[in-house]
Amino acid sequence: MAEDIVLPIPNLKLPQHLFVLSNPSFTSLHDNARKELIEGIKTDQMGAYYASLLSTPSTLVPRDEALLASMQKANEEELAKLDERLAEAEKTEGETDISDALRAKANFWTRVGDKDRSLQAQSLALEKTPGLGSRIDIVLTIVRIGFFFGDNDIVVENLNKAETLIDSGGDWDRRNRLKVYRALHLLGIRQFKRASELLLDALSTFTASELVDYNDFVALAVIAGCLTLGRVDLKKKVIVAPEVNSVLPDVPVLGDLVKNLYDCHYDKFFVALATLENTILIPSRLLNPHARYYVREMRILAYAQLLESYRSLTLQSLSRAFGVTEKFVDSELSRFISLGRLHCTIDKVHGVVETTRPSVKNAQYERLVKEGDVLLNEVQRLSKVLY
Repeated sequence: MAEDIVLPIPNLKLPQHLFVLSNPSFTSLHDNARKELIEGIKTDQMGAYYASLLSTPSTLVPRDEALLASMQKANEEELAKLDERLAEAEKTEGETDISDALRAKANFWTRVGDKDRSLQAQSLALEKTPGLGSRIDIVLTIVRIGFFFGDNDIVVENLNKAETLIDSGGDWDRRNRLKVYRALHLLGIRQFKRASELLLDALSTFTASELVDYNDFVALAVIAGCLTLGRVDLKKKVIVAPEVNSVLPDVPVLGDLVKNLYDCHYDKFFVALATLENTILIPSRLLNPHARYYVREMRILAYAQLLESYRSLTLQSLSRAFGVTEKFVDSELSRFISLGRLHCTIDKVHGVVETTRPSVKNAQYERLVKEGDVLLNEVQRLSKVLY
């Protein structure tokens, strides 16, 4: 088995289609999602996965007994051939052929969507495989199984295992693919800053197509970068990046979002943000849990960007700049000010927002006190263990 061939298994598009089907608010997307899900199951002969979907109380796919029976029969025939190949390798072949046979069987279980058997078979293949590159590929396959079934423990454990293997001598390609794997995990746990760094670092060297399509990868890099980068880096790493510009025509809302934020066209930025939320963030299995957080943080970013250029602004001019009502701006700013996210005050009598520059020394002092408290707590905890 060639070491440089990475099979796109399990098919990570299928959980996305299933996520859309499971949400009643995406009714307009259901027909296409159902069609793509069934086609993906047929293509990879996923008898085990289809059976598991049919066994759930709220069946999201149509029951087709003939389809299930045909896939199960095809799976049994393929498995028999793989078992025969493995038995032959164990009798007459060497270590490499046995490893290849074990990996082929593990990939079969991974492809058909049997979680328990795929994990067991991949672990056995990992144990019997000598080459470092092949071992890294197996571990990354286990990470994809974790992503497929939404098992965060499997993802974290095997990302760390893959990193250890790569640090011991992994090649450039696998090192770059790991960046994308880890970035997707970080997005899933709302670590946008670190995810942005990894995604943008892998932008010109992307090869992890078994995990995510290139256009989707670039979209994730733009979404994360727009939230976490300063203006200078946003232009350098996103706006003028050729990899980004090649994809923007296919996803125009991303271009509207980034360029309007950078060019301070805040009314158009708000429209683009709302479009992004409804068309990309909310329907995404990965980003849906963080959609409200992302939109809130982007609004704060836009408000702060405008306010830092002025000592004071009227509520009227602010509302005009963002294309919303004064009541909306007043409500939003009041909430963010009370949370300590915006440094300004609202003079309701005169309808003016006055910016307040936070003292750098006060901020440093508060941070020192906070970090000191954390350190003291750790020391006290350690002393209890030792004494």
